[in-house]
Amino acid sequence: MTDKLTGAAGRQYVADAIRHALRSGDLVPGQRLVENDLVESYGTTRGAVREALQDLAAEEIVEIIPRRGARVRVVSVEEAVQITECRSALEQLCAAHAAERATDAQRAELGRIGKGMTRAVSGGAWDVYSALNQRLHELVIEASGQDVARRQLERLNGPMVRFQFRLALRPGRPATSLPQHLAIIDAVVGGDAKAAAAAAAAHLDDVITQIRTSAVS
Repeated sequence: MTDKLTGAAGRQYVADAIRHALRSGDLVPGQRLVENDLVESYGTTRGAVREALQDLAAEEIVEIIPRRGARVRVVSVEEAVQITECRSALEQLCAAHAAERATDAQRAELGRIGKGMTRAVSGGAWDVYSALNQRLHELVIEASGQDVARRQLERLNGPMVRFQFRLALRPGRPATSLPQHLAIIDAVVGGDAKAAAAAAAAHLDDVITQIRTSAVS
């Protein structure tokens, strides 16, 4: 029998596992999170599970109801739209600063990401595309040097995990979002702050449209 994960390692493992389960569809909004089940599933202590749930509650991914336990928080369409509107303002800021401040190494990596995303769409490698998409957004934020915006975006993105998963699975979505991402990359690599902000705005405007459409589809 292996030792159970404890302390900070166990806490982080459980939180990451729940985020992954949301992205993969193994957990759904409103689903109860039973401590005993999580302890058994993830091989951690009850303390690690409780601390992880508290962390996820702070990120508004989970809600803890007194005397009833924890469950995956339900995010309404309107809340998802408002979150994305806030993301848009911050990502426009980051894209503009990234265009001005990115290092040569960061610009080169952005170019590689763009080529990789194009290949992934051509080959139907959706997992690869999703991973590169996430790295693209992270790298633009890193290149911007906007630490305050990064922290706010991390908080905003927490409740959106499930929505992002659903949108990514929509037929034709990667092919639609690819040129939007390439526009961001081209503007940042080219050092055009105004075009980078505009490309980020256009991408997030389309995400909002997709969220609204998902409410009636």
